[in-house]
This record gives sequence, structure tokens and C-alpha cells, in this order.
Amino acid sequence: MKKYDIAAFVWPSYTGDEPRTRIFWPEGYGEWQTVKVMTDRGYKGCRWPRIPTWGYVNEADSRVMEMQIDCAVEHGVNVFIYDWYWYDNRPFLENCLNDGFLKARNNTKMKFCLMWANHNATHLWDKRNSDNDLDTVIWSGVVTPQIFSEICDRTIEKYFKKENYYCIDGCPVYMIFDIDNFIRSFGTSDECKKGLEEFRRKVVAAGFSGLHFQVVHWRNRVFNWLKDEDSQKGVVSAEMYDYLGVDSVTNYSWGGITDFDGDFNDIAESYAQAYKDAADSINIPYYPNISVGWDNNVRFKNFVPGVVENNTPGNFKTACEKIKALTDSAIENGKINAPFITVNSWNEWTETSYLQPDDLYGYGYLEAIKEVFTGD
Repeated sequence: MKKYDIAAFVWPSYTGDEPRTRIFWPEGYGEWQTVKVMTDRGYKGCRWPRIPTWGYVNEADSRVMEMQIDCAVEHGVNVFIYDWYWYDNRPFLENCLNDGFLKARNNTKMKFCLMWANHNATHLWDKRNSDNDLDTVIWSGVVTPQIFSEICDRTIEKYFKKENYYCIDGCPVYMIFDIDNFIRSFGTSDECKKGLEEFRRKVVAAGFSGLHFQVVHWRNRVFNWLKDEDSQKGVVSAEMYDYLGVDSVTNYSWGGITDFDGDFNDIAESYAQAYKDAADSINIPYYPNISVGWDNNVRFKNFVPGVVENNTPGNFKTACEKIKALTDSAIENGKINAPFITVNSWNEWTETSYLQPDDLYGYGYLEAIKEVFTGD
């Protein structure tokens, strides 16, 4: 049986240990506040309420994470990708990683890496305001070149140097969620390229073989928003990746490249085809994604279109088999050089896309991962 790196995204909001979370979730235990009040609202595909089997636990508690690490590894999930934030000139929501995962006594059982979730923070996280105001930017995901340089130094020292930081070919993997905001942080793609090259120099100077800079790929876009003097104005995604020197791409969820609405089986087929089409047009490795589902209505009072239906553990297992086949083919054809598969997600309860057990399907999704990717 081949070994796969099953890397599940972790949304680090299920804690009250970060004081600034209270502007979104004032009750003081993070976004569990939103999960607890979701009920069956009668729309097609709604399967709420859902109760976490483990309870509304504090995921910044190392004892909680010791239990979760054991469960993840037992079921074939051997990498956690932590959503990482920098807002208002300082990190945000680091507690789950720093105090939970990294202080867990068994954390070396699995690897971890970072995805800088450099999107803007809006009222999406605040159910009191999400229906009426998603335009107001509370915190911008754009930084300055100097701040990015400081982020690089801090990331190398605090995370890359951990023995269980995930690497591909000896290079620590660092993922960017929003390529547009990343470029905006430098003003132009030309300056962005310089900033990324500086990051690479710092990583090599720290003793690594290099940096594996990964980008979340969305539907192909044309960078028409760039300034007229920008040398890459008007290029498409694949050309921008080549210009910046991006090492690989993946998806955060299937919704990045296909319509995430309707029957799960149909969406799985659509993603597989969209993935193959995009992989043929992108010149760098494109690592596949598995998504558990999607229903973001947990964060809203009024109905928001875009609900994945029929995502039972059985159908999820079939989708896992499909993604496994895509991965094997990509490896055999030399299109990717690591058995790296991203999963949305470990705990995105408010997007209804999580592997963690609940009162609806129990450990069904985790068992599917285990059966497909470990053969157990």
C-alpha cells in the first residue's frame, strides 16, 4: 500500500483564548457560538443541528489536541495545515497551533504546515451582521513588504525549524490563500517576485534546501487589476505562477474550480474533470483536494445558495477513491512529486465540511479516509 500525506486544513477558531475573537463571538469560546445555534431551517440539504461527538472543546488545549492527533493519525490523516492569520500588524488565532498542537506531547506523530489565510476579515464571521454587511473590511489581509519580511523571519524561526514541519524534497511548504492580496502587499508583481526571492534566501540561510511556496488555485483569472506599469498586467494564473516562481498549487476546497452546489457525486465528477483540465494548463505541480461538503448557511440567518447534498460517508469514500486515482496518475506521469493531498477540512463546522465525528455520521468520514488511503 502506498503512503499518502493526507493534509487536512484546520480552522483555528474553536477557542476563546484569543481575546480579539470576542468581536465576532462574544460568548468567549470561539465560533462554537455559531455552531451551537444552527438548526434545521427547512432548505433542501439542511442536516442541522449537528453535535460534535467530542463536544465543544477548546482546540487550544494541548490535552484536547493530544486526543485529536491520535484520532487523526489512526485514520490516516498525517498532516495538519493550519490556517494562519496576520491582522492589525500582529498574528491572529495562533493559539490552537501554539498552545494546542505544538504543546501536545504526541505532536511529533504527525506533520504540520501553514497556510497564510491572507484574505480580508469581514463580518462573515459575525452572524449578527453577516446577512447585511460583507463589504466592510475589519482587517485587511494586505501587509507591507517590511511586515512580510518580518513574517518570514518569524515563520522560519518559530515554525519551519520544528522537526515535524512538513517539507517536500527538504523544503518547508508554505501556502498562500489569496495570491491577489499577496501581490497587493508589494504593490506590483515585480516587487512581489523580489519579496518572494528574499524569503527563499532567508530559508536557505536557515539551513534548508529551499522553500516550497504553494498557492491556493482558484478558477483561472486574468490579472487585469494590476497597475499599468506592472510587467505582468493581463496575464493568466498559470503565467503569474511561472513569473513569481511558485512551486506548486492546490485547492482549498472543490469550490475553487467548480460549482459547489447540488449533489455531492456530481460535484466530485465535476471537480475531477476541472482538476485534470487545469493541471494540463498549469506548468507546475498541482496537488489534488478532497472536500467533505459545503453549506455556509451556519454563518447566516437568511438562506445563502450553495449547498452540497448527499455527501454521505459512502459517497465521500467513493470520492476519495477518485482523488486517490488522480494522485497516483499524477505521480506516475511526473506531474507531482509527493503523495500530498489536501482535505477540506479537519474542523470547518461553519462551512459544513469537516472530518471530525458528529451525531449524524459518527466517524464515517474518518473511516473512509482510513480505508481508502491506508488499506485498513
